[in-house]
Amino acid sequence: QVQLLESGGGLVQPGGSLKLSCAASISMFSTTTMVWYRQAPGKQRELVASIAGGGSAYYTDSVKGRFTISRDNANKQAYLQMNSLKPEDTAVYFCNRVPLGPWGQGTLVTVSS
Repeated sequence: QVQLLESGGGLVQPGGSLKLSCAASISMFSTTTMVWYRQAPGKQRELVASIAGGGSAYYTDSVKGRFTISRDNANKQAYLQMNSLKPEDTAVYFCNRVPLGPWGQGTLVTVSS
């Protein structure tokens, strides 16, 4: 059974940084594409970034140049480094695998002064 545990969210001022972590209990983690989604209040969940087992990454346009997705296959962790945060980045952030499995609790990121 896949379990995902996100952490690292919090309150940060505009322009600040946060690093999110995702601990994944996935048997074939090293060959599994991992993704980060976010859901802002009143909006649909959207894909933020993905990283393939080999390390190739995709970013949605709104976060390109600000966010960096990475992974640690040995420890079955995925990360999302978020820099130059904006108020519109405020959302609950979720990690998952491809194909999508059950969602975890997510971690709340609030960007506000």
